[in-house]
Amino acid sequence: MHTLLVMGAGFALLGLCLLVGWRKGAMAHAALAFLPLWLLGAGINLAVGVLAAGYSVAEELPIFAVIFAVPATLAGFLWSRLQRT
Repeated sequence: MHTLLVMGAGFALLGLCLLVGWRKGAMAHAALAFLPLWLLGAGINLAVGVLAAGYSVAEELPIFAVIFAVPATLAGFLWSRLQRT
């Protein structure tokens, strides 16, 4: 459940980035700007899992990969579509 909540936060951050990009007329750039922000957010989630929850890095890395990859894949898809327009 926690994984879905964190991915939901990633989608919300992507939406916020796209909204800012829409207001500035640069939605494709906003989709790319989301990627390092989300990498940082997913990394913080990994650190909390290791430091506070007591999981090992080996246990957290696959979860980190999924949490980062799903919203990042959508951002990459949107970037490729918005780049054409």
